[in-house]
Amino acid sequence: MTVDHVVVGGGVMGAAAAWQLARRGREVVLLERFGPGHLQGASHGSSRIYRTTYASDDYLDLTQEALGLWRELEAASGSQLLTLTGGVSHGTGRADLAEIAEAFTARGVPFAWLSPQEAHERWPGLRFDGPVLHESATAGRLHADRAVAAFQRAAAAHGASVRYDSPARALHERADAVVVDTDDGPLTARSVVVAAGAWTAGLLGAGNGLPPLVVTQEQPAHFRLRPASAPADDWPVFTHQPREPHDYPSGTYGLAVPGEGVKVGFHGVGPVTDPDHRTFTPEPGQLATLRDYVRAWIPGADPDLLEPISCTYTTTPDHDFVLDRRGRVVVAAGFSGHGFKFAPAIGRLLADLATDDEARAAPRFALGRHSTDRTTGETRTR
Repeated sequence: MTVDHVVVGGGVMGAAAAWQLARRGREVVLLERFGPGHLQGASHGSSRIYRTTYASDDYLDLTQEALGLWRELEAASGSQLLTLTGGVSHGTGRADLAEIAEAFTARGVPFAWLSPQEAHERWPGLRFDGPVLHESATAGRLHADRAVAAFQRAAAAHGASVRYDSPARALHERADAVVVDTDDGPLTARSVVVAAGAWTAGLLGAGNGLPPLVVTQEQPAHFRLRPASAPADDWPVFTHQPREPHDYPSGTYGLAVPGEGVKVGFHGVGPVTDPDHRTFTPEPGQLATLRDYVRAWIPGADPDLLEPISCTYTTTPDHDFVLDRRGRVVVAAGFSGHGFKFAPAIGRLLADLATDDEARAAPRFALGRHSTDRTTGETRTR
């Protein structure tokens, strides 16, 4: 079978790319190695943070584009995906907040500075540390499962073939096409988008220009709201970076989720794992430390009433994404920790790369780039 494009990976990035390609009138096959709504990768669950707290133009461009595209997807799918609640970033370890405020001012993004006392009075379920950057109108909560399903449905509505339980076994690039081996036989495409998350390096193999991709099993948790706490929609999404040295392995992120409590997690500190042989079992020491954090910093949640979550992170050494084309293969990788919010804009960019030989992503997202540490507060906290 010959098609215009094959997209490997039906999580949020692959599904977004399939949607963007299909609505351009391209013939698309989307291959998902597991079934609908599976729990194996990094795109499942009820919640992800959307916010624009970046100082870099590369990320600000994408996140601002994504806001309009999320609304387009909502209209096309009939699903509510993004609830704007506002967001707060704080912590005496956050050296980048002044730079983010400057970028917000330059772009007209509404924000305000609050003292810890002012912030606590407004959101008594949280305690605050140092100056608080309040992003009032461009931050909130995305429903992850609904978003993935909406992208897949929207792609199918434009003619894409969405195939579940269909892993890509190997890629063979020719001068004029790429052949994708599947259990149902080969697929030949003008270009292939690989957005396979934790399985990316295994599919592409050595010599592909990828920076090292580290796969970890992360373990945030939902903590039950205390009876006197504000309802979930009245909480901001939040990130916190205490000053070093401290008692926690990383900064934290969180958001309140209707019916599930407050989701809180550390960033990128879980054990390295094989995505096909995960335990899904929380590491007791890290879970105890997360409960200690909630006890100290989130008075609106009960640290003793919780439901652990398990997901994978796939990260690059510099925590920047990979968004690039090598020959007829487009690679999308390294999104874990802060990528979900960008998905519809990244899908557009991947579609550009797949259809236009002259298209190029920003140098910071290039394959084969020199791995330097450009980590900011945003890339340390989801």
